[in-house]
Amino acid sequence: MTVSVATLGFPRIGLRRELKLALEKYWAGKSSLADLQTAATGLRALNWTRQKALGADILPSNDFSLYDHVLDTTALVGAIPARYNWTGEGIDADLYFAMARGAQQPADCGHAHGGETTAMEMTKWFDTNYHFLVPELVADQVFKIASTKIFDEFKEARSLGYATRPVLLGPVSYLMLAKGKAVEPLALLPRLLDVYAEVLTRLAALGADWVQIDEPCLVLDLSDDQRTAFERAYSSLATRGPKLMLTTYFGGLGDNLDLVAQLPVHGLHLDLVRAPEQLEPAVAKLQPYVLLSLGIIDGRNIWRANLPDLYWRLKELAAKRDLVIAPSCSLLHVPVDLALETSLDPEIAQWLAFAAQKVEELAALARALNESEDASFTAFSASRIAAVARATSPKIHDPVVMARVDALDQSAARRAVPFAVRREAQQRRLKLPAYPTTTIGSFPQTPEVRKARAAHVKGDIDDAAYAQYLRVETRAAVKWQEEIGLDVLVHGEFERNDMVQYFGEQLAGFAFTRSGWVQSYGSRCVRPPILYGDVSRPAPMTVEWWRYAQEQTDRPMKGMLTGPVTILNWSFVRDDQSRAASCRQIALAIRDEVRDLEAAGAAIIQIDEAALREGLPLRRSEWQNYLDWAVESFRIASSGVREDTQIHTHMCYSEFNDIIRAIGAMDADVISIETARSQMELLDAFASYAYPNEVGPGVYDIHSPRIPAEREMTDLLTLAGKHVPPSQLWVNPDCGLKTRRWDEVRPALVAMVAAAKSMRARALVKGAYHAK
Repeated sequence: MTVSVATLGFPRIGLRRELKLALEKYWAGKSSLADLQTAATGLRALNWTRQKALGADILPSNDFSLYDHVLDTTALVGAIPARYNWTGEGIDADLYFAMARGAQQPADCGHAHGGETTAMEMTKWFDTNYHFLVPELVADQVFKIASTKIFDEFKEARSLGYATRPVLLGPVSYLMLAKGKAVEPLALLPRLLDVYAEVLTRLAALGADWVQIDEPCLVLDLSDDQRTAFERAYSSLATRGPKLMLTTYFGGLGDNLDLVAQLPVHGLHLDLVRAPEQLEPAVAKLQPYVLLSLGIIDGRNIWRANLPDLYWRLKELAAKRDLVIAPSCSLLHVPVDLALETSLDPEIAQWLAFAAQKVEELAALARALNESEDASFTAFSASRIAAVARATSPKIHDPVVMARVDALDQSAARRAVPFAVRREAQQRRLKLPAYPTTTIGSFPQTPEVRKARAAHVKGDIDDAAYAQYLRVETRAAVKWQEEIGLDVLVHGEFERNDMVQYFGEQLAGFAFTRSGWVQSYGSRCVRPPILYGDVSRPAPMTVEWWRYAQEQTDRPMKGMLTGPVTILNWSFVRDDQSRAASCRQIALAIRDEVRDLEAAGAAIIQIDEAALREGLPLRRSEWQNYLDWAVESFRIASSGVREDTQIHTHMCYSEFNDIIRAIGAMDADVISIETARSQMELLDAFASYAYPNEVGPGVYDIHSPRIPAEREMTDLLTLAGKHVPPSQLWVNPDCGLKTRRWDEVRPALVAMVAAAKSMRARALVKGAYHAK
């Protein structure tokens, strides 16, 4: 019996974010398409070489993407929305990036994609912080092979001497993730299967022995129609050439195991990190010829594995059948290499494993299972030492924090008076007009801002000089907001590197990397903090910058905080206690900051919970438990203020219908949400629920370089008014503006303010607006 090592996908961004730099140079017109393609080719080659050298036997191809693997699948099957004016003859870079980011070119430019075109809708990939482009399908949808990427990259790897296993998003998951216009996407399965069959046949002709076909939707609750779709799909595809490794991740198969056990596939990958309990029933139900791929190393978190424990868990099974061992999912979700972290606390560093180290762990485990435990003596000994050191470290536990959490009672998570009373008190204090305008928090982090921050980190400029630079930027941003007529201002967050990292750096219990980047979407990368211990707030974090900004204006200045659930969900979280316990600790730290801001004079405090929906378990039976402690944590953070202090929150790129009651239970006075790309569809949930508090639907898609016109925004606000009473509406962008340029932001926000004024004028003319 043999144990092989596979990777399901490797980080695309490069060791030092080379993909981000190449993309942004290309988008800025500072490099050619050939330059971008050369950079991408180099990254793929390095990834294959690195994985092979680290000990992987089975390498993936087609796991690389210039933007998003779901968008790549859309391109593969030719499901291009009509607004992009696709000719049907291949997909060029302009079309690909127009779907990803939108396009804004003169209508008479002569280009096939000229004129203003909105990007495809973007949402979270299951319960991760990765975003994908949602396929858009219509009743008369025609599928055809329109991109050769999957074939080209297989051949590219082969030319370098690597026999790879191509990765393909499965047809049923693709359709389940899609949005249909006047059609249920699964009704299109027969047409789509014809294209998938052709793809598999062509891969076989090129020499592919196996294809990794990802069906992550198999870990969800499935309807009868969805189960039938899986049966139909794999009965059709099983004989089309390559052997199929049906790959599931982000959870257990649960009640879908019987379905999967009957599918005529040659291999099955199980996530044994999220669902270790599924191994024994899966072994019992699968046919002996099915090759088992065991996801035993965590592809979602950065903690080092306990190799001796895994060895003893798998030893008996490995003696009975061939196995593949692998990460639980693609390594897309973790940083590339811990070796770059030369300044990380060595004690904490020994507890960690990034993508490169995870492949090494798998190789060591395979060596022990194929030979003997002694064959990996060094790796196993280091693993044991790290596990003991982490469990006994005094850095992890803080009795003061634990006692404070234990002392919490229900009053800590409840505002003193109901929203209707608070609203009147806030109106008296703030005196805002109808359709009040604001932004979500951040302003552009220009090259100059980033350069100043880097110089300060390196010690090239001292604290005083850096603070003065930030004061100048903040003052200019405040004055400009006044000039264009925004009603509620923000300070711009020029001092912040990231909405989670900034707070984590000031909280006890967090550690930070220098190069621990992971992809969020496209060229957007984040460095998640490492939550390794009990959390507390040694000192105020934002009060000084809020106070300085408020001194520059008479208008309300929002205090800007990141909420406890988002800090948790956007961090690499300790796995030695429950996530709920860690979240309550963070909530108490944020509560302290909220009260300090209020004491300093802040009348409006925004506590962003962009990632609340993201943390929702994939199985509905587990939702309520998560929502209970997540909502409680937000309320702990936000409920210690007076009735005339207005609490805002913000959520982005999420489906709200299923959790609208939980959003209502958060009891924020104002919630701002992403709605521009969905044309206000996301407000349906707020309308059907009769959401009582105030809502700021985004009217400016900040993830696209497009500059929306005033008319576009007034149209969106008119649509919003059909879902939510105008007296409850705020006007704001979808999200923070740090990734945009000032030459995009300035005209867009001027148009947004004009749109709000236009809506006020209409309301007065119609007499439809009842003063707040």
